[in-house]
Amino acid sequence: MLDTYSGATRIIFIVGDPIAQVKAPAFATRTLRARGADAVVVPAHVRPADLAAFMDVAARMPNVDGVIATVPHKFAIARLCHATSARAASIGAVNIVRRDAQGRWFGDMCDGQGYVTALRKAGCEPAGRRALLVGAGGAGSAIAHALVDAGVNALSVHDIDAARRDALLGKLATYSALQPRAGSGDPRGFDLVINATPMGMSPSDTLPVDAALLEPSAFVGDVVTVPEVTPLLAIARERGCPTMTGMGMFEAVRDGIVDFYLEQAT
Repeated sequence: MLDTYSGATRIIFIVGDPIAQVKAPAFATRTLRARGADAVVVPAHVRPADLAAFMDVAARMPNVDGVIATVPHKFAIARLCHATSARAASIGAVNIVRRDAQGRWFGDMCDGQGYVTALRKAGCEPAGRRALLVGAGGAGSAIAHALVDAGVNALSVHDIDAARRDALLGKLATYSALQPRAGSGDPRGFDLVINATPMGMSPSDTLPVDAALLEPSAFVGDVVTVPEVTPLLAIARERGCPTMTGMGMFEAVRDGIVDFYLEQAT
């Protein structure tokens, strides 16, 4: 494992607003260097109005290999890419972007595949389940596509922004033969319930679903990493539900991120 830095060290930014809560800089840097890459992941607090200017400057820096996108930049940064993978194009969002020798950005999305990988590692096979997904943002859209790919039996999507929810439902209807539906905060009848929103980061947040209605047979997952056990997960555990914290997703997505940048170097 590399344990020194120099002027030759490659830079990968991670951009968000806010950014203080993200764990990726240390964890992804450690994984990159354990796999022999002389690279570091550096946090950058970039507000939405400044994202295009930031990406333009980063593209002009020869020692920058890429940018990792977190909330709220995953949709906006996709529009700044010169090209994206097919799955990212369907989702309309990216969370990983790499720069080629000409300074052009190529984007991909590994949130969804990472989440499904983490579910399976936690003992939850999505295939055949009735899923309720809360959140139609970047992470939620990616998870929705991955759940369809994984073979869920039914999928309902709930979001307080009805237009954003309906946009995702439209994409999913085109993407797969499975016809998703609009959901609500009522988790009854679902055996897989996933929160893909930031709700839970603050103690004053409302719950993404009515946790008192969770059925003990439901597997409950969250994407929030701080706190690791969100109020939703705490109540789910009290009701006897198996759960997965946001760290499960984080670890799987981290590996996907590292693979993406190491692929560029080979």
